[in-house]
Amino acid sequence: MYIPKYYRMDHDEAVKMMKSNPFALLVTVDEHRPIATHIPLEIREEDGKIYATGHIAYGNMQKKTLDNNSDVLLIFQGPHAYISSSWYKCAEEVPTWDYLAVHAYGTARIQTKDELISALNAMLNHYESHRENGRLMSTFDSELLESEMKGIVGVEIEITSIQAAAKMSQNRNDTDYKSIVTELEKSDEHEETQVAEWMREQRKELFE
Repeated sequence: MYIPKYYRMDHDEAVKMMKSNPFALLVTVDEHRPIATHIPLEIREEDGKIYATGHIAYGNMQKKTLDNNSDVLLIFQGPHAYISSSWYKCAEEVPTWDYLAVHAYGTARIQTKDELISALNAMLNHYESHRENGRLMSTFDSELLESEMKGIVGVEIEITSIQAAAKMSQNRNDTDYKSIVTELEKSDEHEETQVAEWMREQRKELFE
């Protein structure tokens, strides 16, 4: 991913974005043809390394490309928004698009049954433990779980390289920057207000 220096996201912020936007695109290559699957992931840091775990359908032929594959790409998409040049002090400029994105490269392997159970347990704890009557592993019938697990394949990816972009109008002067945030905050679109929130946080002094 091409990232000009002033749009590069630091490592910790990239990992944070991966954790907060865990529905990623899993990309591999099968005989020179790229194939992709959209999957939810759990991101964990352990002994100085980063791992992503998830699962795909057993019938998904991408599973054949996942065991011991060191060329796996995960794409995480954060908030993004169209930026109108009419918001700039000098309107004789072109519009653009602001966005957050992370490309994480790594080595994938198929999980054992026990590892898959552990990963599913972690995911349910993440998304269900705070809910009233949350559906944790212990609340499901064991025969149902056994049956459902036959339909999926667990995968773990050790992240070895991260490229992360935060193209969020950092190149604009304070006047234009503040105008962009103000206009985005008028929007009814969640993505656009999220971009405004991120930008506001970066230059807090403009909004005090």
